[in-house]
Formats: sequence, C-alpha cells, structure tokens
Amino acid sequence: MIYTIEIPSPGEEEEIDDELMAYNLQQVPPAQEEPFIKICRCAKDENGVLLGGILACSVLWNVLYVETVWVREDCRGMHIASALLNAVEEEARKCGCYVAQLDTFDFQARAFYEKCGYQVFGTLEDVPEGHARYYMWKRLDS
Repeated sequence: MIYTIEIPSPGEEEEIDDELMAYNLQQVPPAQEEPFIKICRCAKDENGVLLGGILACSVLWNVLYVETVWVREDCRGMHIASALLNAVEEEARKCGCYVAQLDTFDFQARAFYEKCGYQVFGTLEDVPEGHARYYMWKRLDS
C-alpha cells in the first residue's frame, strides 16, 4: 500500500475524532446518555464582573474532566476557586460522576488541588522546559 502523510482538512479532523469515538464506544459503551455534558461555573461580584471560572464536563463514562480553573489575580486567596471546584464536583456527582481528573503545571495550582483531595498519578517532566506538568485525579463517590 502506498500512502502520503498530509495535514487533514477540518472535515477529516472531525472524521478522525468520530472514528476513534466509535471504536472506543464499541469497546466500552457510554455510561451516560450524552457523551459530553458541560459542567461550567463562574463567580461574579455584585456588579456582575467576572472574578473567576471553571470549565469542565462529564465525559462518556461518568468521568469529570476539569479543563480550566481560573481566578483573577486580585481575587486569589478568597476561596473562590474552592467554591467553584466544589460546585462543579457536586453537579458532577448528581450526573453520576464517580471520578475527576485534571492537570496542572508546577507554576500553577498543584498544592491547591492536593488540598482539595486530588492526587498526582503522573508527571511529565521538563514540559515546558524547566517545569513539570502534573496529572491528577480524585474519587467523587467516597
């Protein structure tokens, strides 16, 4: 077989993603009706100004994936991130999630996540150069 390596079109990117998803779901059927359920929250002050937010979703097999947690620098230390994370985890439990996962860099919030019950299960050293990326998880059903 002769083949070429190319940059996929947006349609081909979608096909690649869809084909892998179809394979995965043949191996392990989804545990939730919708494959991806957004569970995002934000914190605002009394004037509606954004103080911080969390972007997360319940993925396929009732796994909460926390993609982004951000709090304005002048609002850090006010427990906003804890409140956001607790709100998302509670909603995830209601959706049937039993485990959560996220990643963070050494210059971000590893200690914060550990205080919230997350544990490191993997480390990617020297990414970015001179730093580390930590992959973390937490049981939500215990």
